[in-house]
Amino acid sequence: MKNSDYIPRRDADLLAWVIAFLAALSTILTRVGFPQTVYAELSALLNTFKDALAIAVAPATRTKAAVKAKNDARKALVQALRLAIMQYLTYNQYLTDADRENLGLPIHKTTRTEAPVATEAPDMDIDTSVISRITIHFFEKGSGHKKGKPDGQHGAEIVWLLSDTPVVRWDELSHSDVDTNSPYTLVFEHDQRGKTIYFALRWVNTSSKKGPWSDIMSAIIP
Repeated sequence: MKNSDYIPRRDADLLAWVIAFLAALSTILTRVGFPQTVYAELSALLNTFKDALAIAVAPATRTKAAVKAKNDARKALVQALRLAIMQYLTYNQYLTDADRENLGLPIHKTTRTEAPVATEAPDMDIDTSVISRITIHFFEKGSGHKKGKPDGQHGAEIVWLLSDTPVVRWDELSHSDVDTNSPYTLVFEHDQRGKTIYFALRWVNTSSKKGPWSDIMSAIIP
């Protein structure tokens, strides 16, 4: 298994991995400086995924809606896990190789190659085919949708804002999130339909270094 793929792909394997990861992490929280609030958030996301998975795999309750709920819960859990691991554990000086092994994390080489900083912004397609949803499909510029992220990139940072007037500066886009896998979906309330959303994207590498912003784009909430 590659270092970048330490989180299992199969749902059952993911569930077992996260349970073991959090159990091991709970014994070293103070020593490695891992925030209790983040640990609680991960535990809550795990419980949501566990419950959704149980419903989605049971023949009596397996529906399209149940499978979608499970997939959404999985995505939220994995995204939060990767972000927390990157921020608090990946290069944590208090985390030993034995800790990493217990947590199911890759053990770093003695020397490492710094991840490249993106030199171009993500390319994107915007899907407004579903009422009250804006879905942003992002991918490496020039790849023709074939490559989601450039080498060494953790994910895409998405900033956005609903505004009655055109937004021309990136720092005006006050809502921010990081998505590790395309697409990214925003869900709005019924009374927000017809309003304009402005947004921009940039790559964030595995060392949290950020590339250039895309142009500020806009779309009408369907």
